[in-house]
Amino acid sequence: MAKNVGGIDRVIRAVVGIALIAYAVSNLPGAENWMVPAGIVGFILLLTAIFGFCPAYLPFGIKTCKVK
Repeated sequence: MAKNVGGIDRVIRAVVGIALIAYAVSNLPGAENWMVPAGIVGFILLLTAIFGFCPAYLPFGIKTCKVK
């Protein structure tokens, strides 16, 4: 599995993923409908940031990492 997610992309994904997971576990009033979807998207973003691979980039041939 070759990496296709670069440094800045990984940092943004990690920050947004952590924020969405934090939102999902919070008990904010009126957020009940969005907690589960936010948690799922946040978890996926965090995983793609950790592994440096995004399957959604494959069909489009996108790579945000530096080519060696």
